[in-house]
Amino acid sequence: MNTPTHHARHTAHLNTAYAGRMPRAVRAVLAGRTAHDDRHTAPAPPGRPAPRETALHELLGRLLGVAADDTVLATGAAQVFDAYTARLDLRPGDRIWTTPHEGVAHLTALHALRDRTRARLETVPLRTDGDLDLDWMREHLDDDVALVSVVHVSAACGTLNPAEDIGRLLAPHRARYLLDASHSAGQLPLDAARIGCDLLTADGFRFLRGPQDTGFAYLRPGRRDTHPQAPAPTPAAAAALACALAHHTPAPAAPDLLPRLRAALRQIPGTELLPAGTAQAGILAFRHPQVPAALLRRRLARLGVAVAKTVAQETPLHPAGRGGATAVRVSVTADTSPRDLDRLTHALEQILREEHHTTTNTAAVHPPRQTAAPVRAAAGHSTPCPAHTTPPPRRGHLTLHRTP
Repeated sequence: MNTPTHHARHTAHLNTAYAGRMPRAVRAVLAGRTAHDDRHTAPAPPGRPAPRETALHELLGRLLGVAADDTVLATGAAQVFDAYTARLDLRPGDRIWTTPHEGVAHLTALHALRDRTRARLETVPLRTDGDLDLDWMREHLDDDVALVSVVHVSAACGTLNPAEDIGRLLAPHRARYLLDASHSAGQLPLDAARIGCDLLTADGFRFLRGPQDTGFAYLRPGRRDTHPQAPAPTPAAAAALACALAHHTPAPAAPDLLPRLRAALRQIPGTELLPAGTAQAGILAFRHPQVPAALLRRRLARLGVAVAKTVAQETPLHPAGRGGATAVRVSVTADTSPRDLDRLTHALEQILREEHHTTTNTAAVHPPRQTAAPVRAAAGHSTPCPAHTTPPPRRGHLTLHRTP
């Protein structure tokens, strides 16, 4: 059964965690500045800030609660993280801590740092309720821990990690504290100085609704030895990001939206919510055992609901990715309405009904073939196993081992 293509003017945009919809004013600045620079402006000399960047740094400082001089512009959070870790000089035997929420781009940079410095990479475990185990951190923290990388809001399922508690825990120690705020900047208040991190990275194109290829960071004063030399955004993108920040109001989504959506999804037979710990911010994910996430995403888009599909390789240490299962990720903002959530749940119910109808009809037309009875081994003899019973190892699969 074919699902009709959605033609309504309103689309329920529930994919801000991937990319926010730019406001009309931001799009106008991006288009106008791009056209102007294309016709009239010569490229700026390398290393020299654009004339309008000063105002942008002031806006970033205001967003993060820090001085404008302590902010850095880049094309994305991952680029700043990579540039920062590439300049670190750790000792052999130093310990690097990451968490199960770490994205693959950051993990790649941490593996490179480990291999270059002969440090050890360890994963902070989760408690049974899905929260980071701060007691484990207290018990194992010593002066060998040189770097701690934490994700503020998990891209996998929206878990909100206690950034300030971790900052207080690390404050008396030598460990540098790196916080990925890519999915919290724009939806939660941020005070980098209060958090106590040495580096805070974020993207400008998610909950802040700026243009693609924009990111920024806070670099703690006194850490200039590791000032990241990350690629800067184009002048047009920087101007559009400044416009987005100027129009941004730090209003989180209504507190009842995620509980309401969780309750609605639990009522849909077969839908499995991914666990997200005791605190969740703006993001949740679910899967269905019979219907692939990619198909759900495509069909929802045709019904006017924009969501994302996540795969295990994006957060390979996270329990939700075990077995390589995919999931549908939904993100809500201050602009999300109960009507948007209703559209999602109604569309999902329609898709699952149609899939069940199609599967039932297919089974009736093409009944399963009768298989031959298994050959019994003669007494005293064993039946050899076919060579293909054991699947070959997956090539190119990255296995991350936790250091004991």
